[in-house]
Order: sequence, then C-alpha cells, then structure tokens
Amino acid sequence: MDSSISTSDTILEPQPDLEFESHEAAYSYYKEYAKSVGFGTAKLSSRRSRVSKEFIDAKFTCIRYGNKQQSDDAINPRPSPKIGCKASMHVKRKQNGKWYVYSFIKDHNHELLPAQAHFFRSHRNVDPLKNDIGRRRKNLAAVSKLFHAYQNVDFLEGYMRNQHDKGRCLVLEEGDAQVLLELFMHMQEENPKFFYAVDLNEEHRLRNVFWVDAKGMEDFNNFGDVVSFDTTYFTNKYKIPLVLFIGVNHHVQPTLLGCALIADETLYTFLWLMQTWFVAMGEHAPRVMLTDQNSAIKAAVAAVFPNTRHCFCLWHVLEKLPRHLEYLSLWHDSLMLKFDKCIYRSWTEEQFEKRWWKMVDKFHLREMQWLQSLYDDRKQWVPVFMRDISFAGLSTASRSDSLSSSFDKYVHGETSLRDFIEQYRIILEDRYEEEAKADFNAWHETPELKSPSPFEKQISLVYTHEIFKKFQVEVLGAAACHLKKENEDQASTTYSVKDFEDNQNYMVEWNESKSDIYCSCRSFEYRGYLCRHAIVVLQMSGVFTIPSKYILQRWTNAALSRRPISQKLDEVQSKVRRYSDLCRRAIILSEEGSLSLESYNLAVSSIKEALKQCVSVNNSVENDVRPTTSMIHDVSGVHGHNQSVNAPDAKAADPRLANTIKTSQSVEAALERQINENNANRKGKQVSLAGAANVGSQDGFHHMEPSDIRPTPMHNVMMPAQVHNMVPAMFTNVASTHFHNVAATHLHDSRLHR
Repeated sequence: MDSSISTSDTILEPQPDLEFESHEAAYSYYKEYAKSVGFGTAKLSSRRSRVSKEFIDAKFTCIRYGNKQQSDDAINPRPSPKIGCKASMHVKRKQNGKWYVYSFIKDHNHELLPAQAHFFRSHRNVDPLKNDIGRRRKNLAAVSKLFHAYQNVDFLEGYMRNQHDKGRCLVLEEGDAQVLLELFMHMQEENPKFFYAVDLNEEHRLRNVFWVDAKGMEDFNNFGDVVSFDTTYFTNKYKIPLVLFIGVNHHVQPTLLGCALIADETLYTFLWLMQTWFVAMGEHAPRVMLTDQNSAIKAAVAAVFPNTRHCFCLWHVLEKLPRHLEYLSLWHDSLMLKFDKCIYRSWTEEQFEKRWWKMVDKFHLREMQWLQSLYDDRKQWVPVFMRDISFAGLSTASRSDSLSSSFDKYVHGETSLRDFIEQYRIILEDRYEEEAKADFNAWHETPELKSPSPFEKQISLVYTHEIFKKFQVEVLGAAACHLKKENEDQASTTYSVKDFEDNQNYMVEWNESKSDIYCSCRSFEYRGYLCRHAIVVLQMSGVFTIPSKYILQRWTNAALSRRPISQKLDEVQSKVRRYSDLCRRAIILSEEGSLSLESYNLAVSSIKEALKQCVSVNNSVENDVRPTTSMIHDVSGVHGHNQSVNAPDAKAADPRLANTIKTSQSVEAALERQINENNANRKGKQVSLAGAANVGSQDGFHHMEPSDIRPTPMHNVMMPAQVHNMVPAMFTNVASTHFHNVAATHLHDSRLHR
C-alpha cells in the first residue's frame, strides 16, 4: 500500500503490507499515526549499506522509548522523558527501493494524550497558523472542556499561535531547583497544608512554579473579596521572574496569597497559573481581581474566573503615561491636567466620554493605539465605572502608596532566587508578627475619641484600630466641608460639597429610601470606608449612623468570624438601649426610694431580689448557647494537622472555628467594656433615650458575600499534602496541557488617593 493514501483524519495502524517511497515517508506516516493516537515520536536509529551507502534500515519509537542513562557524577542532569516504553516501528528497504514495515509494537506503558498531541515537539508545525482549522478548533474545544471555564472558543484563537512558546523554561542558576524543592519539603513538614505545584515543558524542564503557605490560604478565606495579581518584578526584568498574589487584612496589612516563578507572559502561562491558584484557594474565586493591563492576563482571568470583576490597578495604568506620551513633552503639563480632570473629575459616564474625546482630539491622539486600548478597557480602570465595588485600598494612583510596594524591601533588581528564598521566610515571619501585634492592640487598647460625633462613636465600637484611625480623619475633616443642594428628585438628592482642606468641590448623591450614598471622591470604592463629604451630607440629612452597607465586615474586629457582624452588633446595641432605659428607671427609683427609710429599705430589697433573678436567668441562657469545654478543646486541638477530605460525610472540625469563638467573645467583651466605661463617665447624669437611639438604630453591617469568598468543605479538591505526591500526574507536562523621563508625580493628587 502506498503511503500517500494515508491522509485522512483516522490513521490506520502500521501493517506488514504497507509500503513507502522512502524511510522519511515512513517516518512521516508514523508521526501522523502517533499524533492521532497521542504520543510523540523520535528516530532511534538508521543504517546504511556498506556497498551503496544508501539507507536500508530505520527504527522509529515513542519518545518515552528506552531508559534514562545518566552517570552518577553528572552535574545538573537534564530531565529525560524515557520510562522504558517499547512502542516502535521498524522499517526496511526492499530490493526494488520500496520500504516496508518489518516490525511494529503497538503497546505503551504510559497514558496517551490524543487531545494534547500537538504539544509534542515532533508534532509542531513551524507556522501553527497553517494548521488545519477544523483540527485546531477541535484541540481548542478539548482544552476548553478540560478547563471548564471557557465560554467562547473563538477568543482563544491566539492561544494556538504561540505553541512554540510552550517549550520555554525558567532560567535558573545552578542548584536553584534544588533550593526550591528543599523549601517546599521543609514548609510542608512544618505544615502539611502548604501547597505547591510545578509545570514542566515537554523536555521535563521547569517552566512555571507556584506555592502558597497555609496562612495565605486562610487569609484568602477571610479576606478574599479583593486580590491583586502583581507582575511588577517580572515585567521590570528583575533577576527572578517573580509574580505575587496579594490581599489585605482587617488591619490594612498586605497578605501574601501566593508566589510564582514564570517563564514568560504567554496566555498559556497565565492560564496555568490562575487555574493552579484557583485550586489552591479551594476553587473559590475573588469578587474583584486587580492586575496590570495585559491581554494575556485579561483572557486568562476571564476564562478561569468568569464571575469575577476584573479591574486594572490605577498605578499600573498611570505609570505608563509618561513613557507613551513622551513625544508630547511640550504639551505634557497641559495634557496631564486634561487627563486628570477626565479621569478623576467625571461625575457620570457621559461626562467622561465627552471629556475623553475632547482631550483626544485636542492633542491629536486618535491614532495612538495604546490610548485607544485604554479607552476600550475603560470599564476596568476608570473610577467613574467603579460605582458598585470596593478595592479595599489595593488600587492606588501610585505604586509607592500601594500595599504591593511593602514587598519591595525584600526584593530588588539583583535579588537571586536563593536570596529570595531566605527573604521569603522573613516575609512570612514579619507578616505574622505585624498581624499578631495589631490583634493584641485591638483587644487591649480602646481607641481614643476626638470629637462628640455619633459617627465616630458608632465606628469606634467595631473597626480595627488602623481603619478606625483612617475613618476618624474623615470625621474630623467633615468640619472643613460646606455643602450646597444642587438637585433633588423623587429618588435622590445631589449636593455639591466644598472641601476647604484641599480646596476642591465634590458631588455627593444621597438616596434616603435605599440608604445609598455616593461621592465623586470615591473613598468607599477605593479605600473601603465613607469620606468626610458623605458624612457631612448624612449629618445634614438628619442621619447620625453610617448605613450598614458601608461598614464592611473585613475592616472589623470580627472579620475572622463566620457569623456576620450585623448579628453581634444588633445584640450589643440592644444592650445599649436596655442599659440606658434601666439607668433612667434607676434614677427615678433612687429619687423615690431616698424619701424615707421605709421606701429605701423596700427599694434595696427589691434591687437585691431583681439582681439575683437576673443573674439566674443570664446564667441559664449562657449555659444553653456556650460550647462545652471539651468542644473548645477539640476544636482548638486540630491546628497543625492535615484534615482528610476523602470522606465527605465526616464532620471534621474547622481550625478557624477556634478563632471564631475567641473573636466573637473578645469583640463582645471589648464592646461591653467600652459601654460600661462610657456609662461610668456619665457620673449619674440621666441618659436620654434619644441619644441611645442614635447609637442603636444601626441595622447591621454589610457582609461581603461570604458564600463567594469562604470555601465550603473541599470534598472533591486535593489538599496540598495529597497534591505533593501527585505533582507529576497533576501539574507536570501532562496536566499543563489542560490549561492550555517625565515624572509621574506631575499627575495631580486627587481625593481618590489621599
């Protein structure tokens, strides 16, 4: 049979009656067969005639044929795919010049990958765009099915255009891989929940690496609403290709949610990395993901986190302005003023559109591709489009103000991988120490009130110290604001607020029926708490408590609790109202009881009896709801032990529950102490019910979608200890195919990043 007939999608197994024009034609046929079945090929050997010097014999094999041979004293040995596979095809030349199949071994000792066969080096084309369109879409569909997140195969057309990039690998110094492995082994010995994954290329060389410690995973459970993916060290060509997943805790401290070393900026790399991080976080996605403006990252985030709001960090966008607009240096100051006004001073989307195109036309920028890309992606970075989210301080106008910059003291341009590994341990220790110190201060220090403002008093009961200090500045700054009503309709009222501190005007919209308030300085969207402009509008509208939706649980002392703080706050504020009422009644009783000895004795007797009954009732209630000592011991005793997730019905104790119990009791105890101190300072003065109502009318706190950011028990997800033993199967080559000089300070500092 002539080899030319073997061109259909289904390649027949090599048969003894097959004939080929040359040994190259035979090898081409074997490659096509291998590609359809799902393995890579290699030429093992060939032999020439001693007389005619022509080829008379050739043997082609699976790339995993044979066994690895490496001398014991080899330095930095290269990984080998050989695992003793016997699959091969042996061909020989006849007298008439034709070639035939002398022997064929079909069976392999490893998994075959037909859907990912195009990743094998032997099956790559020089120009992947010339691949058959139907086959390319078939491969994409296979990747999409495995990835289970792609909604549109067409948008990943570019994914196949860079298949030659899949052979790239990390550029490491000698011994770096061993240092990494030692770190991973040591970290997992200390805590079995430590998670790491590796991605190998076809030559089994290290391509991408990801890891996260147990504290990082716990921090994501508690503060996973907003995550920043920082590629600064990679894009700025640092010595180590490091990228970080960064969050922020309730003390406004950065949290390290994962580290990675990557070989390139291809879509493949970011798909693998995002999917791996997603698995490590218990298959729970953040509500908001902040990244640089990068087409590959944008596609990867859309694929892996289709329900996540993807935004660009402001400073990532703004730092590129001087470089891209350098040729306009003569008009730079004027352009920056227009850009600043367009970005920060646009109250509505329509106003932004008008100012943007006016700026573009004035400076003749319509043909500038980068600026056009900014406009196309405007809903991912322009502040006017960020009305319904909060970045919790992770998106700032300059890197120096960002929480990401806190890692700059550990990583420099010439920091080697070995140096970073040493710094990594210091980073973790510093993070733990800073958070422990802030927790201690939160429970042992009472924030100082600096004004009689009911807003300050309300928030002092619940915010952590750091965020309370920031909010306190806004409360005090409200005295420097003057408002003027601009517009009123059935739904809302719009005010113009003059801030005399920075001599700027801001627009504030207040909807009383929905308790919605929105300020053009966008403090809540970018920092996570209300600004002075909103406070003065609430005050002038007769509202003396911050609406519940604008008090994020992530900023409170009860941020680690599974129970929404709104429930605890209702209880505490109910105690405040009852306490105030009892004080008022006690004053009346004291006045009447002191008029005679008989009335005094009656009052004292009644008080003693009432006190005894109250204590009895309260003890009975506490016994009904308080966990037993053995329960608390069992819960807190699971720290440091790997929990099995193979038994979905097993009610494994959650180590975070111990912290929840402690936190809940501590919050209530701290608030109780504050209430007692406040009332002790009254020195017998009558407490007005109106004053108590101002404190107690709070409905609750806004909880940032706990179902979205707190993982449920991961019955079907491999924990790190399990992944450690399955890395070759899950995250190596096989699994990787599844995922498939103008100063910026010239920008005007706005209220957005004060």
